[in-house]
Amino acid sequence: MAVQPVRHKFTVEEYHKMAQAGILSEDDRVELIRGEIVDMTPIGSRHAGTVKRLVALFIPVQVAGRAILSVQDPLRLSADSEPQPDVALLRPREDYYASAHPGPEDVLLVVEVAETSASQDRALKVPLYGRHRVPELWLVDLEAEAVEVYREPTAHGYGRVERAGRGGVLTPLLLPELAVPVEAILGW
Repeated sequence: MAVQPVRHKFTVEEYHKMAQAGILSEDDRVELIRGEIVDMTPIGSRHAGTVKRLVALFIPVQVAGRAILSVQDPLRLSADSEPQPDVALLRPREDYYASAHPGPEDVLLVVEVAETSASQDRALKVPLYGRHRVPELWLVDLEAEAVEVYREPTAHGYGRVERAGRGGVLTPLLLPELAVPVEAILGW
């Protein structure tokens, strides 16, 4: 019978202390997911271009004062999870979250872009965001050329999932004035 190794789980505070001590640096592409430090997939050019398109699409919402646009910044979901979604639209706050990272209650929409990591994101991040009541998640699956829209968060993920391809238009639940053509997200 094989003995399973015991894994040490980290808290967000311990994770931040590792960065302060120089064990982790800003250049390390890692996230804290359910107490484990997880390597992030390298960002390919198509992924980066998609994030830039999303930023361009969401800037008017920030300019109008309806949301704060957050790009690849930490989102503190719990004491042991702090992912860095590609894009998040956050509730407006005077300090722009300088006093503390936003939490699930601050999120209007999270967008994860997957060039090669869609199955990993579905297995790890989708249930994590749902469990912590992030109201809406868009998973941009570049290989499938589609956007999966997750709504109705539950303890196990999301109760409602829709898929939109080219020709579709997405409207965030908490920002109904915003209509985003899937074509504009996917590009060429």
